[in-house]
Amino acid sequence: MESKIKDMRAQVAEAIARVGSKEELDTFWQQFLSKKGRVQELMKSLGGVAPEERPAMGKLINEFKAQVTAAYEEAAARIAQAELARRNASEQIDITLPAKTREEGALHPITLTKNQMISVFAGMGFQIFEGPEIEDDDHNFTRLNVAKNHPARDMQDTFYITEDILLRTQTSPGQIRVMDAQKPPIKVLVPGRVFRSDSDATHSPQFHQMEGLVVDRHITLCDLQGMLDEFVKKLFGEDAKTRLRPSYFPFTEPSVEVDVSCFECGGHGCGLCKGTGWIEILGGGIVHRKVLENCGIDPNEYSGLAFGIGIERVAMLKYGINNIGLFYENDLRFLRQFKD
Repeated sequence: MESKIKDMRAQVAEAIARVGSKEELDTFWQQFLSKKGRVQELMKSLGGVAPEERPAMGKLINEFKAQVTAAYEEAAARIAQAELARRNASEQIDITLPAKTREEGALHPITLTKNQMISVFAGMGFQIFEGPEIEDDDHNFTRLNVAKNHPARDMQDTFYITEDILLRTQTSPGQIRVMDAQKPPIKVLVPGRVFRSDSDATHSPQFHQMEGLVVDRHITLCDLQGMLDEFVKKLFGEDAKTRLRPSYFPFTEPSVEVDVSCFECGGHGCGLCKGTGWIEILGGGIVHRKVLENCGIDPNEYSGLAFGIGIERVAMLKYGINNIGLFYENDLRFLRQFKD
């Protein structure tokens, strides 16, 4: 037995010296210290030893097992330390290298334009209201004085979800919702996304509008033009002026198209204004008596003005953009141009 232990001690020393990885350490454990390993076989061989010699041999085997276990644990600690050193070396950061740069984002030009417009009208005392994008026919058309058989419905190509539910074609339904919820005086701005089945260089099936509504006593077209004069000066420069032209909208009477003097040529005529000196920018007018009545407001006591501005339209003019589709392509080369 002593001879076996002596031979096995030499085998252990040789085997442990070759251990250089976790895999080799596992192999050593299986070979010597597992339940089927050589040290365990020595314990089983005690049955063949004379009874009077077993205590001494058992003690010798246990001492040998402790030596093998200690050698195993020392090798395990050595391998763990080596792996930690390798991992630390591979994860070291060279602080002298240039830092990774991450490009800062910026607001989308539509958002920039919307915020600028809101800022101008907020300075005039307007409050902000945001209505639902999915509307019912009653709010989007009927109560805005557009009856079921009204030809004005043909002016807008509408996305219907059901017979009476649709994607709103304008932010004007916000007028109805505000007038239903509160009584005059009212001064509210309704920005939001709208939808029409239309697509070309200057039109998109999805775009953004900003509706303005003022209801109070003695409101006239002069109030409308005064507000819009202030608006265009803030957006296009102090020399900008407005011009009102007769038009038609079912929810206003009288109705007007509003032009702004060309900020490119100063009103002398150029390619941007097609030689006229003026650029159409929005529509508006005095709120139709029928619309006020539909919201329970007495048109003999109160009057109102309303206007609707295309946010993309203003952004295209302000930044010299000739294709509305650029707003929706997410091309970073385009969007970087609006970074402050």
